[in-house]
Amino acid sequence: MNTSAVEISVPVAESVIVTDDTLTVELSDGRSLSVPLAWFPRLVYATPAERKNWRLIGRGHGIHWSKLDEDISVEGLLAGKPSGESQASFKKWLSTRKSSGIRGSARRTKNGRH
Repeated sequence: MNTSAVEISVPVAESVIVTDDTLTVELSDGRSLSVPLAWFPRLVYATPAERKNWRLIGRGHGIHWSKLDEDISVEGLLAGKPSGESQASFKKWLSTRKSSGIRGSARRTKNGRH
């Protein structure tokens, strides 16, 4: 029995739009992929200017925010994977922002959560 392997090609990012609640990536195959911004806490806490300051890396296989030290892969987005950052790492990053006076645009809900 012969089986043929199907080669799956992951599309690359061409552009990125970040709103207060959504990360949208325009892909090379014509699709737009939108995920909740809550998946990426560093983007939630970023200022609008910081959110706009991204660049494509790896020929579009990833997106990088240098001021936020955040990298997101297209493959991870397609697989539905939110940030894998630990709470301890995020809290440390957040404390450095607070100590340097940077205020993000995180919103709190009625119960104090994001």
